[in-house]
Amino acid sequence: MFDPEFFDFSFWWLFPFVMIALCFFMMRGWKGKGMCGFGSHDEDDFLINPSDSAMDILDKRYAIGEINREEYEERKKVLNSPI
Repeated sequence: MFDPEFFDFSFWWLFPFVMIALCFFMMRGWKGKGMCGFGSHDEDDFLINPSDSAMDILDKRYAIGEINREEYEERKKVLNSPI
């Protein structure tokens, strides 16, 4: 009724599960946002967006402590000065 190879205790059926798990973890570790929102969860990714203006980026960098007050004031003057 059943083929003998069906009951030979081989682990061929594990291969699809291993491949799915491998794809899942590769997409999760991908630097860009992977599918379903998986990806890196660095705090800096949420703070600075490419659509932010230069002044917004400067404010956020100062707020997270990436630059000190003197550097912030100096760069703010440069951004606000006419060209």
